[in-house]
Amino acid sequence: MHRRPRLSLLLVSAVPAVVAAAAVFAVLTLRDRPVEASAPPAGSDPACVRLAAALPATVRGQERRATTSPSPAVAAWGDPAIVWRCGVTPPGPTTDECTQVDGVDWVRVPLADGSSFTTYGREPAVQLLVPRAYAPEPLVLPAFSRVVAAVPQGPRRCT
Repeated sequence: MHRRPRLSLLLVSAVPAVVAAAAVFAVLTLRDRPVEASAPPAGSDPACVRLAAALPATVRGQERRATTSPSPAVAAWGDPAIVWRCGVTPPGPTTDECTQVDGVDWVRVPLADGSSFTTYGREPAVQLLVPRAYAPEPLVLPAFSRVVAAVPQGPRRCT
């Protein structure tokens, strides 16, 4: 005589598979969510639209992602997201770290979870938010310096 497997035994053996599938679904769903980012005050500057058209498809191997902002002045790549914002308030004179990458000056401000880089001496100014996951964070800058170089350098420069 054959015994039927007990329903409880089937459920217990199925639980790990269901939990694993739910975890994978949650990770994929979160990764596909648009990155929350708002358009900067001067994001409607026509130069931001021109720069946005030249942004790379990938940054350090990370694909471009959707954002919650419909503005071309906002873009994102990867998970955690590297965020581009064109039209931010340009930094004034500062004692923060300032470095030149491929002819573009960037002011770096350390953040709790990475770094913020803002172009210095160019308007509209561009800000990059780079999570610590991409450390060393300045290695992200060359992909964007090529784009930002289209905005003329003003009289302010890193010294």
